[in-house]
Amino acid sequence: MKQQLSWKVGGQQGEGIESTGEIFSMAMNRLGYFLYGYRHFSSRIKGGHTNNKIRVSTKRVRAVEDRLDILVAFDQETIDVNYHEMGTGGMIIADAKFKPVNPEDSQAELIIVPFTEIASGLGTSLMKNMVAIGSTCAIMDLPVAVFTGVLQETFKRKGEVVVQKNMEAIEAGYETASELLGDKRGSHKLDEADGIQRMYMIGNDAIALGAIAAGARFMAAYPITPASEIMEYLIKKLPALGGAVIQTEDEIAAATMAIGSNYAGVRALTASAGPGLSLMMESIGLSGMTEQPLVIIDTQRGGPSTGLPTKQEQSDLMQMIYGSHGDIPKIVLAPSTAEEAFYDTIDAFNLAETYQCPVIVLSDLQLSLGKQSVDPLNYAKVQIGRGKLVSDESELDELEPKQYFKRYELTEDGVSKRVLPGMKNGIHHVTGVEHDETGKPSESSLNRQMQMDKRMRKLEHVELHKAVDIDNAHHGEADVLLIGFNSTRGALEEAQQRLEADGLKVNHAHIRLMHPFPADKLLPLMENAKKVVVAEHNATGQLASLIKMNVGMAAKIHSLKKYDGTPFLPSEIELLTKELI
Repeated sequence: MKQQLSWKVGGQQGEGIESTGEIFSMAMNRLGYFLYGYRHFSSRIKGGHTNNKIRVSTKRVRAVEDRLDILVAFDQETIDVNYHEMGTGGMIIADAKFKPVNPEDSQAELIIVPFTEIASGLGTSLMKNMVAIGSTCAIMDLPVAVFTGVLQETFKRKGEVVVQKNMEAIEAGYETASELLGDKRGSHKLDEADGIQRMYMIGNDAIALGAIAAGARFMAAYPITPASEIMEYLIKKLPALGGAVIQTEDEIAAATMAIGSNYAGVRALTASAGPGLSLMMESIGLSGMTEQPLVIIDTQRGGPSTGLPTKQEQSDLMQMIYGSHGDIPKIVLAPSTAEEAFYDTIDAFNLAETYQCPVIVLSDLQLSLGKQSVDPLNYAKVQIGRGKLVSDESELDELEPKQYFKRYELTEDGVSKRVLPGMKNGIHHVTGVEHDETGKPSESSLNRQMQMDKRMRKLEHVELHKAVDIDNAHHGEADVLLIGFNSTRGALEEAQQRLEADGLKVNHAHIRLMHPFPADKLLPLMENAKKVVVAEHNATGQLASLIKMNVGMAAKIHSLKKYDGTPFLPSEIELLTKELI
């Protein structure tokens, strides 16, 4: 029996490939296995190759697996594109309808099952996906009964007859594949899982849930891949909580509406991807200049321009830190797991109000859309901090005639009291031009310098629990220090384990606070490492450059750059690190 396996289903987009993977993974999740899933899909509604790769394990996993054990193919392209991931012992289950051919250099075994024929005999060829799941059950020696509850939940709106027919399709696939497999039936059987029930969710859902837990009650956004699921989740949930979601005409309107909502006292957010964030840059500057809280989610994808809308990349890093014109205080967070996405989103709202500035939660497509097992979230950890927001008019001193409230008062920590519109004795100007303490426009050289210094002082006090995650940095002196951010965490962790098994001393640091950069946390780890390897999904080594700018030691730093639209595999980091050494 195995402790883990990697399963993939592929075919043409629009054939139900995603739902096949969803039904399979839901059943595995309910049995208590740890899961990590990643979808490859085209930037079109229908047509083009798509696949869903799901890793199933008895232990926690946070990365796409190198190899592939079982491939379910609905067309020849699926075999041709994916068979190279399979080694000896791998199995390809293919639909007889397209007359599958196993490439000459394939090490996997081809099992041809009449998915479409069996499904048509039961009433509709649409159920070929369920026949394929039944065939998977035969290879894994899974009792088909584990899918009963999943099918009832998935198809209950269509009636009991549909549920029963789909169950019959799974059973038929199981029986047919069992006969074809012979003594190889159950060849990919897994050890029993722990049976613990966990959530199985994408990072975008965790971000949206974090926004709700943080008290956000308004979202303005324009749909864009891979951020749209955040908006879709909140459209379903916020109205029941007295909140609202507005689909705006563009990202400029989305950002300014979110600023306006925060100005009125309602926690608000917007979410987009690289092209949308480019449009928001002027508004982000407005948030910084007017000192209004603003939470923005950036789900990175392949660029530039329209680029690769449905593929993995991490090329927005420099834009998120330095994109806005002029100098403003800005905080950029970068969660690496769905759990971190939940908690970091809550932190983002607290930081935005505490420091009265824009806060960007930086995600990437792999984290945003990849599904993973998530332990129960600890809502007792949720703390709401609104900073220097005045909640009672009695806290405000009475103003002299024709005087204004010092909304932008010069303070030691750079943060001034904030009032809600309409509060007595809180009247002040709000403008995007340079202004004095009351908000009145001012071009005085002295005032300009004092207000700029005031705003930038905020960054001197920003703190984040685990600004750099060093849980995997156990060596006082290391041969190699691996560094990454966002979804590269799982691949780096596994590469570290493999390199250590080969006798190397390897530390791993994952950066969670991208700006202001936590140089002091990273410095000792870099000083005590012979080489520093930075893995990231972009062509220019943006994270490596950021480290050189803030920490130095450029001669030690080596970049592992991947920008072909696919996630890092642990083996890639392992092999490239060995080459560098």
